[in-house]
Amino acid sequence: MTTTSTHLEGHRVTRELGVVRGLTVRSRSVLGQVGASLQTLLGGNITLYTELAEKARQEAFELMVEHARALGANAVIAMRYDANEITDGVTEVLAYGTAVHVEPLA
Repeated sequence: MTTTSTHLEGHRVTRELGVVRGLTVRSRSVLGQVGASLQTLLGGNITLYTELAEKARQEAFELMVEHARALGANAVIAMRYDANEITDGVTEVLAYGTAVHVEPLA
């Protein structure tokens, strides 16, 4: 379970296990760059960049969840994303949150 909130409805936190994160670094391929450049001429949604961004976020999210599981967590609260350009065409995407163990409320 993951949430951007600081609590999970219907559950109580029994243990906080610390900050967890998943980090991926992505770059655009030459072919992808050319294709995206052509899409910018037409305007609208640049699907090649959208797909790249979605893939990077999904990978970072999955790595964060793996990190949380390794700590014994069954949930991540206060989950967020961050992204930064490292250099031209190379971007890091970070998913992070607080790993916790929760139990359903009685």
